[in-house]
Amino acid sequence: MNSVEGLVTQIQGLSSTASDVLMLQNLLHSLGYFYFLEACTAGPITKEQASSYVLIIARFLSSCVSEQIRLASHKFIFVCKRFKNQLVLLGEPLPGVALMLTAIRKFRSSTEHLTALHPEFLLLCLLAKSYKTGHSILEEDIFEVDQPNDLFLYCYYGGMICIGQKHFQKALELLHNVVTAPMFAVNAIAVEAYKKYILVSLILHGQFSTSLPKYSSSAAQRNLRSLCQDNNLGLVKQVVSSLYKQNIKRLTQTYLTLSLQDIANTVQLSSVREAEMHVLQMIQDGEIYAAINQKDGMVRFLEDPEQYKTIEMIERIDSSIQRLMIPSKKITLMDELMSCDPLYLSKGSRERQKFDFDDYDSVPQRFNV
Repeated sequence: MNSVEGLVTQIQGLSSTASDVLMLQNLLHSLGYFYFLEACTAGPITKEQASSYVLIIARFLSSCVSEQIRLASHKFIFVCKRFKNQLVLLGEPLPGVALMLTAIRKFRSSTEHLTALHPEFLLLCLLAKSYKTGHSILEEDIFEVDQPNDLFLYCYYGGMICIGQKHFQKALELLHNVVTAPMFAVNAIAVEAYKKYILVSLILHGQFSTSLPKYSSSAAQRNLRSLCQDNNLGLVKQVVSSLYKQNIKRLTQTYLTLSLQDIANTVQLSSVREAEMHVLQMIQDGEIYAAINQKDGMVRFLEDPEQYKTIEMIERIDSSIQRLMIPSKKITLMDELMSCDPLYLSKGSRERQKFDFDDYDSVPQRFNV
């Protein structure tokens, strides 16, 4: 009895200071550790307190045990978000990038699992301009999402990271996911994503579609265009630069040779030197195939030298096919599960009654014998 009373007295004597948390060992007490961290960081925190808590949480994230932190996932997410907020408060997002990535790898159930920590990690990468680290996690295929808002933020921040790296095709895909994702009402994330979606489309293709795909939500189709009124100056400047490139690409479809002066005049560049710099940059980026004769200032446009016959190219194509087979199998499995879902079947039956039977494919039925 005395020992119990002594323990109670000792616990009551503990304060909510950061030093108390250091009495626990991460490897043995990860679950209890982040309960203390949550209590310590729940209230308002000054810059001075943030510095000490950042170090403690960093130590915890480095050595905590996956099995224990998953037992109270909402608590762990709260601690990680507070960690991010404190780094932003201190104006030092870079030290948190690697630690947040470690937290994601420990917390998620698989590489296909999108957690609430993914957007927090990508935001830190954006603030720290650590685009390469952020891009590494965007290469992973996602099939499981905890909350819809996590997907919106993941794709939006991911799109911005790809823009920072000038990977415009990937950026367009991610922003497209935000714009076309199911939503009951247009949210601020979708509005901002749509602005960047238009500008990235102009950079990549020199044009954009004024209408959204049919599979977009009705809320997005009704409201997105009217809500996109302000500017994205950085992207707009890149759009202007990309229009010159798009015009130069069009010249390669018409001419075999052309002088730099003619290119400058046709594309409306200010000088021959500027035209040469654009052509050289496009050659270096693999956007066009050409050679410049420095003696007479003539540009000779060439065919794509890749014949797609090398072993490396065959292996690359085979790897792409193998990778595409994985989501194909998962989509087939999801289709089978949905086709047997009572809610889906009843809704499909109600919708079918509004139209002629011939307008609808029959609901697929799959049975395991």
